[in-house]
Amino acid sequence: MSTRIGLALAFVAAIAVNWAYTQEHDAASSLPPLSLRAPLRSARLLLGSRAWLRGFGAESAGWIVYVASLRLAPLALVQAVSASGIAVLALVTAKGHPRRLARREQLAVVVALVGLLLLSLSLVDTQPSDRLPNPLAAIAWLGGCGVAALALSGVHRIIVPGSALGLAAGVLFAGGDISSKLVVHVGWWSLAVVPLVVCYALGTSVLQGAFQRGDALTTAGMATLATNAVPIVAGFVLFGEALPSGASGVMQIAAFATLVVSGALLGRPGVDRADRGARSRYASETSTGTPPTSVWRTTQ
Repeated sequence: MSTRIGLALAFVAAIAVNWAYTQEHDAASSLPPLSLRAPLRSARLLLGSRAWLRGFGAESAGWIVYVASLRLAPLALVQAVSASGIAVLALVTAKGHPRRLARREQLAVVVALVGLLLLSLSLVDTQPSDRLPNPLAAIAWLGGCGVAALALSGVHRIIVPGSALGLAAGVLFAGGDISSKLVVHVGWWSLAVVPLVVCYALGTSVLQGAFQRGDALTTAGMATLATNAVPIVAGFVLFGEALPSGASGVMQIAAFATLVVSGALLGRPGVDRADRGARSRYASETSTGTPPTSVWRTTQ
C-alpha cells in the first residue's frame, strides 16, 4: 500500500514539475542571455522575473512531493511514474489541445500513457523492494553524472544547442534524484545532501540556458529523458531493485521502455519545429557576429 501511495505522489510531483518547466521556459526565453560565468547577474535576472519565480516555486513544491514519494517507493518505479509527466508537458504546451501537437508528439503522449498503464498493471499482487547501495558505487554514479553533464555541455555548439543543454541538465537532475534517494535513508547518507544541492543547482542553471535555445517541449523533453532513464537504471544496478516474476516483470520492463521512448520522441534533436527554429536562431546569431545566447557565454 505504501508503494502505491508513493507512486501516486510521484505522479502529482510530475504534473507540478512539468507545468513549472513551461512557466520557466516562457520566462527565461524572454530574458537577456544567461551565463554560468556571471552567476550573480543571471540569478538577479531570474529572481527579478515573477513568472520565473512562479514556475520555480511550483517546481520546488513538486520536488518536495517527489522526495516524499522516494520515502515510500523504490527509485526506478518512482522515476517511471515521473517520466509520464512528459505527457502533461506536451498537453500544457498545446494549451490542452492535442491536435496542436505534431504527430510524433501525439505519439509520445500516447506512449507515455501506455507505459503508465503497464506500470500500474505490473504492480498488481507484487511487493517491490530495494536496499542501501555500496557507498563507493554511489559516489561513482554521482561522479559519472557530473562527467556526462560536462561532456554534453561541451558539445552543445556541435549539435542542436537546446537539446544538448537540456540533456546535460537532465543528467544533473538525475544525479540530484539519486542523491535524494540516498538522503531519505538518513544517518551517514545525509551527507548526500551536498551533491543533491550541487546537482539540482547546476541542473536548474543549465536548463534555463537550454530554454533560451529551444522550446519547452524539446528542451524539457531531453531533460526528462535523462532525468528518468539514468535513475531507473540506477534503481536496479545501485539500489538492488528486482523485477517481479512472470508477466508482471515483462510488463514492468515494457513500461520502463515505453516511458523512456516517450521522452526520446519529444526531445529527439534535428527533427521538430522547435529544433529547426533553434538552429535558425543560432545560425543567425553567429552569422551576424552576435554571441549566441548560451548559459556558457561570457557576459561582458
